[in-house]
Amino acid sequence: MSDTTPAPVDETVPYDDPTTVPEDDERDETSFALFEGDEGRLDDRQRRALVALLRNPYVSARTHADEWRAVLDTENQLRSRLNDLFLELHVDRDREVAWKRQARSESQRRGFPTLLRDVPYTREETIVLVYLRMRLRADTRPGPDQVVVDRSEILGHVAGFRPATATDRTRDEGRVAKAVERLVTARILIKTSDPDRFRVASVVEVLLPLERLRELDTWLQSTASQNATTPDGEPTGGDDPRLPADDTDTDDEGETEA
Repeated sequence: MSDTTPAPVDETVPYDDPTTVPEDDERDETSFALFEGDEGRLDDRQRRALVALLRNPYVSARTHADEWRAVLDTENQLRSRLNDLFLELHVDRDREVAWKRQARSESQRRGFPTLLRDVPYTREETIVLVYLRMRLRADTRPGPDQVVVDRSEILGHVAGFRPATATDRTRDEGRVAKAVERLVTARILIKTSDPDRFRVASVVEVLLPLERLRELDTWLQSTASQNATTPDGEPTGGDDPRLPADDTDTDDEGETEA
């Protein structure tokens, strides 16, 4: 005789009851909510690192110590959040610097929307960058951001590239002053207690690898010898290898150090 006794039913977990299906937003991990309605998935430390990456041209162990440590600890999470905005995260652990770049679409039909301004460096800014990179290359002292430059030596160096026909020295020096100001804003030049002295941020090594440095130096020497500039100080004809600016939306002031 067959056993027709019904199997016991587990009433503690009703079968196919929608009320028992966990929602996607239910997580085991601790909530990272920092304000009412907050659904973010980064904690406070990680968010501050993300904001620092978005606001500044770069984050380094020297300029943003806490944020830099957060980048090292949660690099993949921060990269994912930046990728959501069509941005790429680059981390140089040897030089202790991290920065963002606009992602480039492989499709020629439709590019990505951009959050960042992309304004090329001027001729004066390029000359100064090459000079700073050479100073860093020649320096043998250990540690980042050890090279210090004076405003007067920057002016003197750029003056060597002034066309022989240039007569408006005040205008030329004004361009150099603007170049210095922009590089301070980009934290490539770091302010010191002396308004005419600046530390050179080691991030310039990232902007100008040796191959690019040689290319720009050759171009600058060529334009200086040929005086191949317009009355406004811009190059005439031929390929212009001036540096494209770092993609940035920052308008922060440069950091001041003693």
